[in-house]
Amino acid sequence: MRWGWLLVLVCTAAVAEPSLQALQRQAIAERKAQVLAMQALGEKLFFDPSLSGSKAISCSSCHQPALAFSSPVALMPGGATLQRLGNRAVPSLGYTQNIPAFTEHFFENDGNDSIDNGATGGLTWDGRVDRAKDQVLIPLFADNEMAAGNNQSLAAAIKAAPYWPTFKALFEPARLANDEDIVRRATDSLAAYLHSPLFYPYSSKFDAVEAGKAQFSAEEKRGFALFNAPDKGNCASCHFSSRDASGSPPKFSDYGMIALGLPRNNAISENQNPAFYDMGLCGPYRQDLADKPQYCGLFRTPSLRNVALRKHFFHNGVITTLHDAIEFYATRDTNPGRWYPKGPGGHVQKFNDLPKKYWGNINMDPPFGGKPGDQPALTEQDIQDIEAFLGTLTDGYQP
Repeated sequence: MRWGWLLVLVCTAAVAEPSLQALQRQAIAERKAQVLAMQALGEKLFFDPSLSGSKAISCSSCHQPALAFSSPVALMPGGATLQRLGNRAVPSLGYTQNIPAFTEHFFENDGNDSIDNGATGGLTWDGRVDRAKDQVLIPLFADNEMAAGNNQSLAAAIKAAPYWPTFKALFEPARLANDEDIVRRATDSLAAYLHSPLFYPYSSKFDAVEAGKAQFSAEEKRGFALFNAPDKGNCASCHFSSRDASGSPPKFSDYGMIALGLPRNNAISENQNPAFYDMGLCGPYRQDLADKPQYCGLFRTPSLRNVALRKHFFHNGVITTLHDAIEFYATRDTNPGRWYPKGPGGHVQKFNDLPKKYWGNINMDPPFGGKPGDQPALTEQDIQDIEAFLGTLTDGYQP
């Protein structure tokens, strides 16, 4: 009888005390609810023009959902009076959640047989920050972008916003103790929104083809083959088109750093000074690698997902159609007069956006290469086929 009572007590305690698994499930559910609430708050912040110095532009002004979070123009007007232009093309915010932290030596796989892919990763064109919560601070406080001022003025704008009660309900008072804390919670929420599935839906025709739910057209199929062919487009050497070791869908970028020798964009105000050069990893906006000349002219390779929706290309936005972007690769060296201005005596000023001492950094892999008058690696039909394939990377495809 005594043992029976002991068994009842043990069983009662087991019922009264939640199991470890139950506690873990509860903690996961609470964390998920917290993240969803932060994403909802981040969305409000993303679309709020009152955060800007002009009270006229928001994050969404430059990163429009209809354009897969890219911009309708390369250099958006910003600043306190909207009279200043950006100094780099507005990048897409789509498919950035898998970009690794910046490193000078990236290895695709662990093990001794791994290949050093060199400088890779980081957010922004020059990879100078690694976390979305740090990246969003750059346009918020840049004088030629949202021009929010400082922590005090940005926190004041947040406290005056209609979502401030939601803000206070979501975070404990101790986490909103001062202006810096308020800004930090705002950037945490923006980062949560930027990592929501809305920014990486994997819903393109390419994904449907991979899933066996659609088929490429003949033109798209030829374009995909040209995209992958090392002696033709050779695009997949930087824009990986196959699943990675984890089995996740291709991101169409290796996130590596590359110098393309682009023409100078004279619409960028700093470029009115002939002595000024935006050299990516080695400056002027990134400072920690300024003493490493091998990085001058290098910028991060973007994902090509939704590239057909973009209105401008490359870090300086000098090229404004997808067809021209592909053609630049094919004819940069065989027809440089198509891309670069002529100087005194009628000589083409090739690679005019990078000092000559750094020209050795410029990529010469196919389809680059050759000399003026040579046959380019891609024909006009090839370019059209690759463009057709790239159109299959646009999300929202309906079979």
